[in-house]
Amino acid sequence: MARPNAEVEALLREYADLIAITGKGAFKQRAYERAARAIGGHPTDVATLDAKRLREIPGVGSSIADKVEEYLRTGRVAAVEERRAAVPPGVRALLDVPTLGPKKAMTLYRELGVSSVDDLSAALRDDRLAELKGFGPKARENIEHGIAVLRQSSGRIALDAALDVAEETVARLAEVAGCRRCAYAGSVRRMKETIGDIDILAAADDPEPVMAAFRALPLVDEVVLRGRTKTTVRTVDGLQLDLRVLGEDSWGAGMIYFTGSKAHNIRLREIALRKKLKLSEYGLFDARTGRKRAARGEEQVYRRLGLPWIPPTLREDRGEVAAAQRDELPELVTERDIRGDLHSHTDLTDGVAPLTEMVAEAARRGYHYFAVTDHAPELRMQRMTLEKARAQREQLRELAGRHGRLKLLHGTELNIDPAGEVDWPAEVLAEFEIRVASVHSHFELDRAAQTRRLVRACENPHVNIIGHPTTRKFGRRTGIDVDLDAVFAACARTGTALEINSHPNRLDLNDEHILRARAHGVRFAIDSDAHAPAHLAHLRFGVAQAQRGWLSPDEVINTWTLTRLRRFLRKPGGGRGS
Repeated sequence: MARPNAEVEALLREYADLIAITGKGAFKQRAYERAARAIGGHPTDVATLDAKRLREIPGVGSSIADKVEEYLRTGRVAAVEERRAAVPPGVRALLDVPTLGPKKAMTLYRELGVSSVDDLSAALRDDRLAELKGFGPKARENIEHGIAVLRQSSGRIALDAALDVAEETVARLAEVAGCRRCAYAGSVRRMKETIGDIDILAAADDPEPVMAAFRALPLVDEVVLRGRTKTTVRTVDGLQLDLRVLGEDSWGAGMIYFTGSKAHNIRLREIALRKKLKLSEYGLFDARTGRKRAARGEEQVYRRLGLPWIPPTLREDRGEVAAAQRDELPELVTERDIRGDLHSHTDLTDGVAPLTEMVAEAARRGYHYFAVTDHAPELRMQRMTLEKARAQREQLRELAGRHGRLKLLHGTELNIDPAGEVDWPAEVLAEFEIRVASVHSHFELDRAAQTRRLVRACENPHVNIIGHPTTRKFGRRTGIDVDLDAVFAACARTGTALEINSHPNRLDLNDEHILRARAHGVRFAIDSDAHAPAHLAHLRFGVAQAQRGWLSPDEVINTWTLTRLRRFLRKPGGGRGS
């Protein structure tokens, strides 16, 4: 079940979309987007805050605070209901199609009567969009792709939301008398970027008390299947949860079986057959006598198959079993290896917290170093200036030494324009210690143009990291059309790192991209792209993505010592920074 902060964030984002659809109030739209981001990243449950403390959240003024209070009190907001009534529901549904923004959605409704995704598919089939301004061949191709992505991901939720539910469920069931062990399994344990359903595994001598507690969870809306050792429920948010209860002596085999993936398990069963064994969720058995050979622990089962334990994030049948047989599994990067975060924002641009709070949270997390990389001036809505940037640098210098060992780096997130150029002249860029360059606009350019602009950015001697390289956002925007292998080759050639953006709505690069980039010899930065102190914790998702891409600590630049990192940041021809 979504916590109140997430519910309020979703409501305010919807309201911002409704404002955008009408084509009026761009400033108001951005204000609600900012407030949504601030509330979503606020560490305190907003349901516990009074009006005064609500207004203390950055970006939450009196009007927005009143709406939040109204929602928490009544479950609805009159102003939102009025906007919903003014915009056909089908038009709002069109916003779920990645690449299709509010203005285009309203144009489709007004000009062609398109009020659903099915209507949009039919209009594309009949080539009726060609009649409209702004819907050229590339735009139509992007919309078709967006519909395909939407339908493919239907019913799936982001990893962070799934983990919230999984961890809450496990914590509650672990308290049940007689429950000896409890953990989540399946694609959540493998840390896949989106989740279809959640598998929970419990060990108990008597399954019924655990099953009864599971069915009685507050988040349960419907019991779909009821059994002695398996129960399936659907939550109030429509998410399916499956609970399996085994004996404790089968725990290891059960965790392997229910963690998956299916293809990984098939590989293990093939090995078992060759060893005249049989592997199931209950254990590893002698195929002839039925005698149990291993079951209690995962390590025990893998060892009996002649393998080291394989981390869940690798269990996708992408060569991990063969690598294990050769004793060549990578030493995977972990959160403990991360020494600092190299991409973050403050309220100087589109962050929601002041510099002092972001730095304090980085120190609380035990980082050795922390980079502040507010947006550069070409992202005009952020109103950045050179004077503001230099004043922030002085503020960072004043904060130096106030948080123990934490070293502060002054950076910038640059905008890559259609030609591959970035903000500010070379002499200004040389003042910064770290420069992240990202695509924030012109997503519609063709493959050749997108590839040229990213390669050109890599070749810039001042660019250290390419941020969120494909620009994707789950449910909002597909990635740009780009020859990634050409970009990976350019990064390796120029000594430019690629970001693994840890925000759960991005996770960009994805695991398959990381594997390909790794083959080119690319270095990576696992960054939070935090816009609030609480967002620094998103790093766990980026680390999981890096693990799924087989990355070791040495391949991730923010696991390095500050001395080694600074040598890397002194890109040939790029100056030494401040």
